[in-house]
Amino acid sequence: MNILSKYTEKHKAFRGRSDANQQGIDEERGNLPRHLNNYIAAGILPKPVVKRSASDTSRAPRIGYFPSSTLKVIERVAELKKQGLSMAEIVSSIDGQKSPKAKDRKGERRGDKRRGTWDPAQSMPDSGVRLTLDKVSGPAYLVNGKFELEWANREAWEQALGMAEGIPGDITERNLFTLLLGDGPISQAEGAEELLRFHLGIAKQRLSKSALMTIDAGLGDDELNTLARLYDETEAAGSAQILHAQANLATRGAKGRWFDVFAIFFREGIFFTYAPVSDENDSLMALLARRDILIRDLLKRRRPYLTPLAVVVADIQNSVKICAELPPEEYFELINDVWGTMEPVLRKYYATHGKHVGDGMVYYFFPQPDSSYVLNALRCAHEIRTKMDEISRAWKKRKNWTNDLMLNIGLVEGREWFGTYQTPTHIEFTVLGDTINIAGRLSDFARGGSVWVTKNMLGQLTSKERDGLEFGIRREDRDGDDIFVPNTYARISNLVDLENSKYEKFRDIAVLPVAEILDVDMEA
Repeated sequence: MNILSKYTEKHKAFRGRSDANQQGIDEERGNLPRHLNNYIAAGILPKPVVKRSASDTSRAPRIGYFPSSTLKVIERVAELKKQGLSMAEIVSSIDGQKSPKAKDRKGERRGDKRRGTWDPAQSMPDSGVRLTLDKVSGPAYLVNGKFELEWANREAWEQALGMAEGIPGDITERNLFTLLLGDGPISQAEGAEELLRFHLGIAKQRLSKSALMTIDAGLGDDELNTLARLYDETEAAGSAQILHAQANLATRGAKGRWFDVFAIFFREGIFFTYAPVSDENDSLMALLARRDILIRDLLKRRRPYLTPLAVVVADIQNSVKICAELPPEEYFELINDVWGTMEPVLRKYYATHGKHVGDGMVYYFFPQPDSSYVLNALRCAHEIRTKMDEISRAWKKRKNWTNDLMLNIGLVEGREWFGTYQTPTHIEFTVLGDTINIAGRLSDFARGGSVWVTKNMLGQLTSKERDGLEFGIRREDRDGDDIFVPNTYARISNLVDLENSKYEKFRDIAVLPVAEILDVDMEA
């Protein structure tokens, strides 16, 4: 959309025109820039306040009003562009940071290596511009909390990480630091160490030194020593939404090839992208400003990968009966109450929502740099059960009924392919393999709000972590009384009569050794 200027006494107002040939003209100062939308996205201009036209003769029924300081900002941008500064440097300067010195773009960049933050506006005006990852022409990749690659474009494969054939399917073979220290282009670059420091400063927010040193057994002694030294010398990065650095990616001794490197943080991971400092990068900045568009596009493009994980499946017991007894609006209120209460707990333990039919839930727990994903799943299940008891008491008091609201929970650990399904309106995470099916069966097996787990999953814990659990099997003694035998397992076939039609659906997990979880130490 082109911009036409119009003035009132207190504000300069820019009015949108649909005529593609009409260039925005300021009647007093000449042509206006064509990139106002990008300036707004970068946070150096405010969004206009849209009001009705003050004039009945105006061809536009609504006009966007900018504050009177807008023209000064536009003029400042033009001045800095003439000095040869990139848009990242212009944004930093106008945001009140120290204005960087102009650089001679014909020669190599001066040796002042800077890092900083860039905090763009959280939303863009409806400019009609389609922003996607296709706008990113330089290397770009998404990593998870353990700095394993979850997505990378071809430029990253070929120009940065040295993976001409693409990234491997197994997530545990995609450690970014292994690739940066390997034989790829970045490891041969003049600015390799500076780039490593930039990544390590971000990793230091969650990765301890010991965790970093054991993240990939394939690293040699020299690489490990370099990583340890740089980790000690690097300060942890700040908490800004976007971090920025510059690095020379030219081969050592060659003419400089300086890049702006941006890191943007999401719950799903950290996105890195590179752009030559000589480029305008307006469209890239506009994309980085639209976090919602960027993460949606990243998740759509993320390839499935093989990963260790724990699966939690939880179903509300007697949900059909409860649904029949409640008015529809109250039943929906109950379900929303349950999952609304659970959401902070699930987020606390890094759970990822999965696909589930009905009023139950499926959540996935992936390896984390600073915690055990198996223990996260167990603690989450235990805390969910406690929250459900509170919800049950509240609804008993409210409805004066005898129904106990209970979540029956099954937990399984495995190694499966994780990916996404796309619809026109949303993205759904899913796991392919037996792990999700077994967790669902175990949830069906659980009754009375109990939590059941496989022997294999508890086997992934250290002995100290297992000592913080109270688990075992309920059995009958000689007198027919129910007793709990701690620290034991049993096969499903030894716990129920599979010849009974009621339990036929458990035949496919008949030989699975399982145990019931009674308590979990939440502090150890």
